[in-house]
Amino acid sequence: MKIYFSTTSPYVRKCLVVAHELGLNEQMQLLPSNAGPVQRDQEIIVSNPLGKVPTFFTDDGQVLYDSRVICEYLDTLAGGTLFPRAGKERWETLTLQSLGDGILDACLLARYEDVARPEVLRWAEWRAGQLDKVSTSLAHLETQSEWLHGRVDIGSLTIGCALWYLDLRFSELAWRSTYPNVAAWYAVFGQRSSMQAAWALA
Repeated sequence: MKIYFSTTSPYVRKCLVVAHELGLNEQMQLLPSNAGPVQRDQEIIVSNPLGKVPTFFTDDGQVLYDSRVICEYLDTLAGGTLFPRAGKERWETLTLQSLGDGILDACLLARYEDVARPEVLRWAEWRAGQLDKVSTSLAHLETQSEWLHGRVDIGSLTIGCALWYLDLRFSELAWRSTYPNVAAWYAVFGQRSSMQAAWALA
């Protein structure tokens, strides 16, 4: 198995964390990439017209994207339980994954405003609006933190990756002081070996 890789992509990290949880981490080859919102990686586009990471190649040559599809494929391949198969638990877990992905989407849009858009064209209100999505999402989790406790699934792993990215790119938000229940959960969950793992190209 192969995956186009970036050390700072939270979506690539999400796939690698899932692979780690499932014992598939050592079976995945990391491929270098240079995907960006403006300068697009033409090598990735050959396989994925979106030109984005993660782009994943199965051992039988199938190409999968995005992280939601890749993670469910890995869980199915390993016979895992990160994706409940049916019922209320499945929909709750997928909704939690969507919340985590939504936080990441908003963070990336704010990040691109900082680093990809020319300074004279930057829109402060747009950036603030994206980060407000982060705030309202964390506030929701803060009041329903019991939703997170005791679970290891695609929902909690996605939230964990979102908090990892907040620490990486938006440390000035100091989210722990505003959302202590979420912080207490992450202080424990973030110690999982999958969450602590680091990856780099060989």
